[in-house]
Amino acid sequence: MAASHSGWQPQYDGYRTLSLSGHVGFASLPDQLVKKSIKQGFCFNILCIGETGSGKSTLISSLFNTDFDDPVSTHFLPSVRLRAQTYKLQESNVHLKLTIVNTVGFGDQMNKEDNYQPIVDYIDTQFEAYLQEELEVKRSLFCYHDTRIHVCLYFISPTGHSLKSLDLLTMKRLDSKVNIIPIIGKADSISKTELQKFKNKIMNELINNDVQIYQFPTDDETVSEINTIMNGHLPFAVVGSMEEVKIGKKMVRARQYPWGIVQVENESHCDFVKLRKMLICTNMEDLREQTHVRHYELYRRCRLEEMGFRDIDTENRTVR
Repeated sequence: MAASHSGWQPQYDGYRTLSLSGHVGFASLPDQLVKKSIKQGFCFNILCIGETGSGKSTLISSLFNTDFDDPVSTHFLPSVRLRAQTYKLQESNVHLKLTIVNTVGFGDQMNKEDNYQPIVDYIDTQFEAYLQEELEVKRSLFCYHDTRIHVCLYFISPTGHSLKSLDLLTMKRLDSKVNIIPIIGKADSISKTELQKFKNKIMNELINNDVQIYQFPTDDETVSEINTIMNGHLPFAVVGSMEEVKIGKKMVRARQYPWGIVQVENESHCDFVKLRKMLICTNMEDLREQTHVRHYELYRRCRLEEMGFRDIDTENRTVR
């Protein structure tokens, strides 16, 4: 049955809005997409940058509530190496292919000037691999293992003073290539008062040096309020632990010291729960999307221009 002509209203983009006079069925498209996505599974790739001993491996294990058994790193490597390990995880009926990329030896050399370069090269290599797959005549993007980095957790040492020049230089080199979330590792080593001052100082230094960190999106009304609040908590001050300690009648993940216990999932003790909620529960898909539409698109455009490709208008003029 044809839609009623009286139901349409003119649109400035050349389309008309029509009213349906009965059930059609395309309202089930979101459900179809969910089923397809669950069947296909998801991938998520995390880059952890920080000095040896900054708590990277422990935090990742804590975030995903599993022991990844990352090999112990040494302080005596002549250069920075990137170590990628991929795991298959399942929660309920959702499958996740998780890749953790660790920067081994970062900040350990006497000359730290070029510590960021192997990281830049690694990110670009993953972009290039995806681009080459896109350019294939017979593409297999549906089953392609996407290794592009979706988020960089940048671990800042809890000095209480200011960002190191290496931190600023590295984040500045990476902010156009990856979504950066700065975090203060092993945050239980400084007092709460010092910690808040340290957080404020870090954010001021990032702004003053024009370092663009990832901001949790506020354009979706379903998450805009919580994301706005959490943007004000950056950088997250975190503590990780897989050890359980009995407190009252409950076993909780915590770090035990002679002076007391720091509970990982107690929000009055650290920002671990905030980080997990923002990274995994609320914004994981946005991080994946931003990687594709922003960071990869910039890389793709530059590479295609290097290859001699140009967009032209109807009068055969180059479009910039």
